Amino acid sequence: MTITIYGIKTCDTCRKALKALPGAILRDIRADPLSEEERAELLEQFGDAVINRASATWRGLTDVAREAPPDRLLAEHPALMKRPVIRSADKLYLGWKADVKSALGVE
Repeated sequence: MTITIYGIKTCDTCRKALKALPGAILRDIRADPLSEEERAELLEQFGDAVINRASATWRGLTDVAREAPPDRLLAEHPALMKRPVIRSADKLYLGWKADVKSALGVE
């Protein structure tokens, strides 16, 4: 079973997840942006929780830009995605907290 971690190669949390999940593949969403279908899938699964409103990228947006639909925000600013998003088999996980680690069998 292949595990794909969607994130950014310079993100410390993504690196921790990659290290803890042997054989996982990191897909850097800056270098290889999410497709329209992938963005739709994430928004369907997680809603606008997939937008990281605590990020430096978010703080750098104007008030008008922040009002854009989540799909457009992710398309124009990939770093706004809460990281990591992990795909294991047909299941998606958001973040790297205890519940996600437990679900993936990581101590």
